[in-house]
Amino acid sequence: MTDGREYTQDGHHIVIDGRKWRATDPDIPEERGAELRSILMAWRRDVRRTGGAAESRAGVQAAKVALGERGTPWWEQSDDERRARWETDVPRPGTDDA
Repeated sequence: MTDGREYTQDGHHIVIDGRKWRATDPDIPEERGAELRSILMAWRRDVRRTGGAAESRAGVQAAKVALGERGTPWWEQSDDERRARWETDVPRPGTDDA
């Protein structure tokens, strides 16, 4: 990994302040990864705005699952399962699908 963050030797986790967090799936195409990170940040802002409403927290969860940071670990999924995960529609807050 060359993004300047500290990763575990296997690349499955990033280390922040000595704490491990699951890394984003490195095989997500850059454009889709950027889109999912944008959606995640919009949901996080919505969590703050709503005081943690269940719908907002569910949006964060959906975005993090699509990024591979939650749910079944991406390194345990087949290529097809990984692709299906990141291609799943994750709506933004304020849309009718949210």
